[in-house]
Amino acid sequence: MAGHSKWATTKHKKALVDAKRGKLFAKLIKNVEVAARTGGGDPAGNPTLYDAIQKAKKASVPNDNIERAVKRGSGAEGGASEYQTIMYEGYGPNGVAVLIECLTDNRNRAASEVRTAMTRNGGSMADPGSVSYLFDRKGVVVVPREQDGRDPLTEDELLEAVLDAGADEVEDVGEAFEVRAEAADLVAVRQAVQAAGLDYESAETSFIPSVTVPLDEDGARKVFRLIEALEDSDDVQNVFANFDVSDDVMEAVG
Repeated sequence: MAGHSKWATTKHKKALVDAKRGKLFAKLIKNVEVAARTGGGDPAGNPTLYDAIQKAKKASVPNDNIERAVKRGSGAEGGASEYQTIMYEGYGPNGVAVLIECLTDNRNRAASEVRTAMTRNGGSMADPGSVSYLFDRKGVVVVPREQDGRDPLTEDELLEAVLDAGADEVEDVGEAFEVRAEAADLVAVRQAVQAAGLDYESAETSFIPSVTVPLDEDGARKVFRLIEALEDSDDVQNVFANFDVSDDVMEAVG
C-alpha cells in the first residue's frame, strides 16, 4: 500500500494547485454539508463535521463557504440538497479492484457518469459485494513528518502518541505518516494526535485493501487515468483501489 498512499498524498498536493481546485472545493463543501445534516451543526458535538471542516480549511476553502455549508446542512439556512451516499464496485485495468464512493442528489446521473468513466478507461462495473470484500473500512489520520517548531516527527514518536487510543499501525508514506485504526476509533486517535501537540492533515474513514495488485509503469498509467476520470465527476467523492506501485514506477509515471 505504500506506493498507493504515496500516490494519494502526491495527487492531493497537486490537486490543490491545479485547475481542479474549484472541483475539489465543491466536494469538500458537500462533505461539510452532509456531516452537518447527519450529526448537527456544532463541530464540538459532531466529530465528523469537525474533521470535514478541518479538511476543507487545510485545502484553503474560504471560511464563508464552510460556514454557509454548515448552516445549509443543519437547516439554519435554506438551499440544502438531499445528498445520498452510493458505493459502486468495479474492476480497472490489470484486474485492479475499484470502489467508488459517490455523494449525489441524482442517483441516475451518478451511475451514468461512473459507468461512462469506467468503460472509456478500460474498466468494467461489478455486482455489489464482488469487490468490497477485498477492502477493510478503517479510520485514517494523516500526520505530516514536518511539524512547526520541532524536529521532524519519527514513526516511533507518533506510534507512542496514538497506541493507547486504539491505533493499529503507523505507515510511513514519505512526507507524512498514515495512522490506521478501526473506524470506531478514528476520533480517539485524532484526539490523541492533537493531545500530543501534533498537526494533522486529515482524519476520515477510508477503505484499505487487504490484497494488492502490483503494477508496472504501463499498468500504473492506465489505472491512474481511470481514477482521474472517475474523480472528474462531481458526484464522485472518493475512489479506492487495490493497486500497489513501487517508488521507481511512481518516479517514471511522474
